[in-house]
This record gives sequence, structure tokens and C-alpha cells, in this order.
Amino acid sequence: MFNLAIFCENGKGTEKNLEKAFYWCQKAMHNLALYYENNKGTEKNLEKAFYWYQKAAEQGDIVAMYNLAICYKNGDGTDKNLEKAFHLYQKAAEKGYIDAVFNLANKYKDGEGTEKNLEKAFYWYQKAAEKGDISAMFNLAMIFYESGKETEKNFEKAFHWNGKEFRKSFLLYQKAAENDDEIALFNLAICYENGEGTEKNLEKAFHCYQKAAEKDHIKAMFYLAVCYENGEGTEKNLEKAFYWYQKAAENGNKEAMLSLANKYENENGTEKNLEKAFYWHQKIAVSNEISFENEVVLCNECKQPYIEYKWC
Repeated sequence: MFNLAIFCENGKGTEKNLEKAFYWCQKAMHNLALYYENNKGTEKNLEKAFYWYQKAAEQGDIVAMYNLAICYKNGDGTDKNLEKAFHLYQKAAEKGYIDAVFNLANKYKDGEGTEKNLEKAFYWYQKAAEKGDISAMFNLAMIFYESGKETEKNFEKAFHWNGKEFRKSFLLYQKAAENDDEIALFNLAICYENGEGTEKNLEKAFHCYQKAAEKDHIKAMFYLAVCYENGEGTEKNLEKAFYWYQKAAENGNKEAMLSLANKYENENGTEKNLEKAFYWHQKIAVSNEISFENEVVLCNECKQPYIEYKWC
């Protein structure tokens, strides 16, 4: 690329064109930074990557500005500096670079590298959403329009952005799920279950939950158990429901722990076992996710749960 710049600058083998010479020189610097950063054809060197991103950014390369912002944000090849990162996100965003637009909105929302400003965050999320950024559409719909932050509550607009987000998300999840990506499969299942971005289809939702659960997606295990328990998208099967609740609970899912405790307590899909019911109630309490005291009545003497069984 640098040689191309020389040819254009001197009119060798082509018409002399300083603008093209500048363009190829700029591209050479940015690509050199990428090579140093990603260990391509040379040893990884974040300091040199930072140097060449900086050189390219000084020449107006907006992608280099964005990458330089990331360097400052993470402290890659230079000292961490959130103010400089913000400034570079802002410059790249003002020049229309979509990733920078979304990240600038995030910085205003979180007050990172600048003062928190929800009005400006709203402005830049809207800019990103108009350019097709799915995450920005989601933030506009769920954070601002539905909560009314920095704009009048407008559920019609929220639905507009949410509808676009759901459809695009569905298509992206569908594509990723073709490669058996468990996260995509789980999200695709939710789309089918709720009719988000596609027609509601409980059978397809069940199938996607099942595939994701078999690939050890913990939330999918819980939702698969729910499908079996309620007969949603498949035949009702309490034994299989219990099996997947147990798998999810053993992997730390709090909702599954509570379901499992109730099943041991009420002989639902398994034999009654108050010791195991207590065990899972206790696990929930320790997690601080669900209040132990609100779930069961405690014995005044031993402070253990009273569930038709006296511990003391």
C-alpha cells in the first residue's frame, strides 16, 4: 500500500494524484497497526500498534480513531485514559463511523470519560439506530422510550424500534443457530416462544431450547424443564422436567433451585424428600438472589425451615 502511495504521488505508471497517494499512505499505517496488534507476520507489539493507529488517526483515518479509542480505553500499548478514549469515539462518531456512534452513546449514558448526559446518549443511540445498529435500537426501545428517560414516554416509537430490533435479531440468531451456537439457539427459542421477529411457534422454541440445553446452556436447561412440565411445544413429561431442573440447579440457576426444592417438597416428578428440599432452599438463601425468609417459615428454636418436618 505504501508503494501504491509512492506511485500515485510521483505519477509512476498512473496519473499523478496526491489525494490517492494520501489515501494509500493512510491505509498502510492503519494496516501496519493491525498487523502488530494481531500478530500477523510479526511478533505482537501493542506499543507499536498504538503508535501506528495514532499516526493513521492523525491523518484522519476514522477506523484508526476508533481503534485508538479502544487502546486508550483498555490501556493497550499506552496508559489507560478514558477521557482520550471518549474524545476519539466522539471524533469518529461525528464522522459517521457506526461503531463509534454506539460507543459514544454508551459513554454518555454511563458517564465514562465524560459527564453523564442521558440527553446526548439518547441523541447518539438514535443516530446509531437509524443506521441499523440493533443494540442501539434495543436501548432506545427499552431504556429510553419505555422508561421515559430524557424523552416523553412514547410507546408507539418504542414498538417501532423494538419491532425492527426483534426482526433483525431473529434473522441474526437464525443464521448463527445454523452453526449450532448455543447462545443463538437459546435466543432463537425466545423469539419463537414470544413471537418476536417471527410467528409464535412453541414446537420450534422447544426444539431450540433442547439443542441449547444439550450444549450446556444453563438458562436453556431451565426453560426446557418448563416446557416439559407444562407440555409447551412437546408432550408433558414431569420426569424429564425434573431432570432438566436438576441440571440447571446444579449449574447455579436460582429459578431451577426453587423449582427443584418445591418438587422434592411436594413429590412432583420425584419422590418426596424434605432433606433435599431443605438443601435447595438453603442454596437459594446463600445465593442472596431469593430471600430465604420469604420463601419458607422458619422454626423459632432452630431457625431451620418448617416444611411439614420438624428439625429440632
